[in-house]
Amino acid sequence: MDKKKKEAIMQSETFDELLNAEYGERGTDEREAFETEANAFCLAESLKEQRRLAGLTQEQLAEKIGTKKSYISKIENGRADVQLSTLFRIFAGLGKRISINIL
Repeated sequence: MDKKKKEAIMQSETFDELLNAEYGERGTDEREAFETEANAFCLAESLKEQRRLAGLTQEQLAEKIGTKKSYISKIENGRADVQLSTLFRIFAGLGKRISINIL
């Protein structure tokens, strides 16, 4: 890491300033890639938590919604893009509803 970037990180006072220093301003390719990965991680963690709270294994959830365990695993590990219809079906299988906010 170059000295200028390290200084900017160390001088950051807010989380947004830290993200700007580390990944660039919103709209830059590097920042967009980071935010895409961060959102996938958050979705994966939410799915894992809700599945565990429902007392289901990946295999049980997959059977319940008509997919394969390997697909559930890929989603939970952030290695799969998920269609919106599949996302709704997964959480419905967990007895949950999801809502989407456009920001």
